[in-house]
Amino acid sequence: MLYHIYEAQRSLLEPFADFAQATAKLYSNPLLPLSKSFATQRTVAAFDLFYRLAKDYEKPQFGIQSVQVNGVDVTIRERVEIDKPFCELRRFKRFSDHPATLDTLLGQPPVLIVAPLSGHYATLLRDTVRSMLGDHKVYITDWKNARMIPLSEGEFHLDDYINYVQEFIRHLQARYGNCHVISVCQPTVPVLAAVSLMASRGEKTPLSMTMMGGPINAQRSPTSVNNLAMQRSFEWFENNVIHRVPDNYPGAGRRVYPGFLQHTGFVAMNPDRHTSSHYDYFKSLTRGDEASAEQHRKFYDEYNAVLDLDAPYYLQTIRVVFQDFNLVRGTWDIRNPEGQLERVRPQDIKDTALLTIEGELDDISGIGQTQAAHDLCTSIAPDARQHLEIAGAGHYGIFSGSRWRKVVYPQVREFILRHQPKPSVPAQEPVEEVAPPAEKTTVSEQKQFEIIINTAQTAPENANPATVQEAPALPTAAVATAAPTAAAAPATPAAPAIVVNAQPAGKRKETGRKAKR
Repeated sequence: MLYHIYEAQRSLLEPFADFAQATAKLYSNPLLPLSKSFATQRTVAAFDLFYRLAKDYEKPQFGIQSVQVNGVDVTIRERVEIDKPFCELRRFKRFSDHPATLDTLLGQPPVLIVAPLSGHYATLLRDTVRSMLGDHKVYITDWKNARMIPLSEGEFHLDDYINYVQEFIRHLQARYGNCHVISVCQPTVPVLAAVSLMASRGEKTPLSMTMMGGPINAQRSPTSVNNLAMQRSFEWFENNVIHRVPDNYPGAGRRVYPGFLQHTGFVAMNPDRHTSSHYDYFKSLTRGDEASAEQHRKFYDEYNAVLDLDAPYYLQTIRVVFQDFNLVRGTWDIRNPEGQLERVRPQDIKDTALLTIEGELDDISGIGQTQAAHDLCTSIAPDARQHLEIAGAGHYGIFSGSRWRKVVYPQVREFILRHQPKPSVPAQEPVEEVAPPAEKTTVSEQKQFEIIINTAQTAPENANPATVQEAPALPTAAVATAAPTAAAAPATPAAPAIVVNAQPAGKRKETGRKAKR
């Protein structure tokens, strides 16, 4: 019922939003005699702000038209490699007519980026994709909005998510021989499960896994997100946050966790910050500061665009990851496409290098939660495991913005190259990156994706170049559970822990983590 009320409200506001947009354009027309007056500018700003608050936000585009490779512009074209009912495997194919650049592109490693399925679209990782396109063949999981998927396609479960990831990995392995996998936030758990199952079957596993800010063990340094999931019962989530899609969408009748509920929760945790941001937008319009106004639009075009999650997937994630902790307890069974149950055994992974990355001020996935992957993957050689803690970075800072580009990405790139075998023969891919572009378009770098809800992030974005220093491994918190593990993993040397300091030496301050969404 709540979803239907929300949809009715949105439908009622839609004509007023359109009217506000048209009025703003009318009063800002330079042919209007009073268009430059102070009163008219304030009127235009008010109507424009109302339109932005009332409009319906659709899925954004990646909008990556070109990148530079060794100083040469390379044109980017998106295409869907695999189209599944609930996800698209999207490829960012690169084109160049420069012979030396073409040879470089063909020899670069393929990377599968597994985007979160947690409310926002995969475009949230736009900055991640853009950075990696200069040095890698990039694929990404582009998850679909559950309200747009008919009931005839069936339900989507956490097991299906894991099976999707395995299928995508096999696709890249068939094309390139092998690949690397990067997971950001929520996907760290299913990606680890997918690779574990492949290893247990004796399948070829990816050359490396990079896990960034994910809840591998949500019992460590629990955040407000973790506490909510642990303090509420499974039945509470099922009865209070699950609703059916209204009739005006293709997925009418489907049980989902609506995106608008999650978005409302995000805003409610920091209403003052959002109010201040909208007021600043209003002032920017009144004084004609179009650059600041455009930055505001870009951010909220992304932030306000949300998708619905299929109910079985969402509820299973709550139970498996945040309530029962099946992965770390060794009790997680996955149903494969043939309908058979398979036990997730991370200790079976041997030939896949592991890199974990955490933000010092991450208040969505606490310190130690991602590093816990090293405690599970006991068969990976110590020299093939590494952990990074990014000083002064919040959750979003480890995969987007200046810290990602200047501090995190160079470490990720080096790790992937270290575990990428050199080809014995020139790479052969008849359709890859050989056709010259029809035209080349150079686009300016978009403003970093700044998350206004990260109230704990205090380090300046224009900090001095990063200094990397060896540090002891992070302490391991005791597992807060009375239930014994199914199989105790043998002791293994801790992964090298590196603290990456993005602040000037000697000026780093101790900062507590505040709870965020």
